[in-house]
Amino acid sequence: MSEAMADPVAGGTGFTDIRAGGWVARLPARLRPFALLARLDRPIGVWLLFLPGLWSILLARAGVWTTLGLIALFAVGAVVMRAAGCVVNDLWDRELDRQVARTAGRPLASGAVSVPAAVAFLLLLLLAGLVILLMLGRTAQILGVASLVLVAFYPAAKRVTWWPQVMLGFTFGWGAPLGYAAAHGALGWPVLPLYAGTILWILGYDTIYAHQDREDDALAGIKSSALRLGGRTRLFVALWYAGMLALIAAAMAVAGIGRDGLIALALPGALLAWQVVRLDIDDPARCLALFKLNRWVGLLVGLAILIGR
Repeated sequence: MSEAMADPVAGGTGFTDIRAGGWVARLPARLRPFALLARLDRPIGVWLLFLPGLWSILLARAGVWTTLGLIALFAVGAVVMRAAGCVVNDLWDRELDRQVARTAGRPLASGAVSVPAAVAFLLLLLLAGLVILLMLGRTAQILGVASLVLVAFYPAAKRVTWWPQVMLGFTFGWGAPLGYAAAHGALGWPVLPLYAGTILWILGYDTIYAHQDREDDALAGIKSSALRLGGRTRLFVALWYAGMLALIAAAMAVAGIGRDGLIALALPGALLAWQVVRLDIDDPARCLALFKLNRWVGLLVGLAILIGR
């Protein structure tokens, strides 16, 4: 294996969010490419997959130990299924990734991991996900299996529509109905506004994220909401974030969350407004930093639900 393959960032001159240093660099050399393939160097994706499930578990207002147990299961599940989703995405996109500066160093695109090895790794991750899923109730199990359709076909969206971020919203937001079903035993009315609000949130933050690749995507023929909106991005992100807050407030009200919780939504609202004000679509580093702020947005939404319970 060449030095460049062993370190997917080596030799790159373009902007990249791959972080091959830190604890990943201390792993055995044969494991490092798989850690990078699973995006374990960038836990923000795990957080963003986990948070909608956290919200819905808290909204369901189950007992303390049931709630804590489900939060732990969903946290582990988020690590496993985010990794699986990244493998699926990179299998689909390995040729396109070579044409985009930020993604050219990904293990499949760079050749650090072979396709057969990636498929074997994916099967191992799906097996781990199945073990977690079997610990949940029947409705949650059905929803969990259904999510695999979204995971499998999300990477195709950027090839056929200017709005792949909407498809990501349906996929990454699936924790909203799944978490509620796991905690409540069935779906309920709060799920509808919660899931819709989650989709708008993801549409907003992933449009910001997509501006990192705007020029390379255009050259490679990849579609995105960032390319579609261009200079109108700030307005649309503001509208989506406002819609997200309104819908989550509606979900909280339907679930019987108290007034204090609704007032506490002002905290994540302030962070969302900060993203809109500070957005510079021509600064990839700032886009990435604003995108990462959404971990705190999600945690503050969870805190608001807890305050109002």
